[in-house]
Amino acid sequence: MKISTPIFVANKAHLKNKFFILLFVVTTINFAQTARKYSNEFMNIGVDAAALGMSNAVTSSSNDVNSGYWNPAGLIGLEGKQASLMHASYFANIAQYDYAAYATPIDDESAWGFSVIRFGVDNIMNTTQLIDSQGNVDYNRISLFSVADYGVTFSYARKLKLSGLQYGVNSKIIRRIIGKFASSWGFGFDAGLQFEKNDWKFGLMLRDITTTYNVWAINETEFNTIKDAVTGQNQALPENTEITLPKAQLGISKKIDFHNETSLLAAANLNMSFTKTNEIFSTNGLSIDPALGFEYGYTDLVFVRAGVGNFQNVVQIDNSKKVAFQPNVGLGFKYKGIQIDYALTDLGDQSAALYSNIFSLKVDLSIFGQ
Repeated sequence: MKISTPIFVANKAHLKNKFFILLFVVTTINFAQTARKYSNEFMNIGVDAAALGMSNAVTSSSNDVNSGYWNPAGLIGLEGKQASLMHASYFANIAQYDYAAYATPIDDESAWGFSVIRFGVDNIMNTTQLIDSQGNVDYNRISLFSVADYGVTFSYARKLKLSGLQYGVNSKIIRRIIGKFASSWGFGFDAGLQFEKNDWKFGLMLRDITTTYNVWAINETEFNTIKDAVTGQNQALPENTEITLPKAQLGISKKIDFHNETSLLAAANLNMSFTKTNEIFSTNGLSIDPALGFEYGYTDLVFVRAGVGNFQNVVQIDNSKKVAFQPNVGLGFKYKGIQIDYALTDLGDQSAALYSNIFSLKVDLSIFGQ
């Protein structure tokens, strides 16, 4: 069952913005006992401005602390302890997205990492009690709450006996909270491979390989306060389980070093969903979205990045069809173990100019003598 009607009502103009924010957040949540095309989507946004600047086409090339997200096999590339931070604002600063990660080698053959993601909308107005029993509007009855999604990931990587081949696995815990109205716990696994041969790198990332299963707990007392907000709607409690289908990313990349201390990294991804979606190549059992990314580097100090991805078949108002895509660009600066990256990303149809500025920081902790 999908909640598709407003659960909070306000009848004053200056409350409308908050009302629509809340409606947007709530209608994105599916409570069901069957697998959904879109579930736990906050875990698919991406991390690290360097990767986002390349349109996420880093499945084969990722080899640092952020590999715990992109492909845990890449953690083998770590030469020492690393930490990473990122902050981004989405939907005109309505939603805040934060990420932190730490990773370290165990020995010459293995490594482990840990990361936390939070995607949230804070200070949402709860107007369920705005109108009292006499029909009067009382603004003192308005309270605030947050809708937040959390993902905690533990990663492990190890080299295999075949030269150039390594694997990684993730175990992840999902926590989702809708104020005091509902909350859920989920658990799932990812697995990844990377292989390098003759300066070509190949990568495979399998997300939610066993499906990720979320169990929701709904506050019936709070539900009863809103179930009559729209006559005949939301009369029964939603079902309380949600299943995230597996996804896969297949990547290839090659880095070319030039004689003038410059380099070019070219990478491509095929992002696959095992269901029919709006992606540019889509069948009933498989949908594929390609992505391309490039990184030009100078003396391993300054980086310029560009990428394109998220190719979607879009039906317009006049029922004509077009292909929409997402272009990204980015810059990076690295000095003595500290790397600062910036990405400018387009969140939807590029004609809408809905761009986000994303910054991230990566630090080799050896600079602190650890």
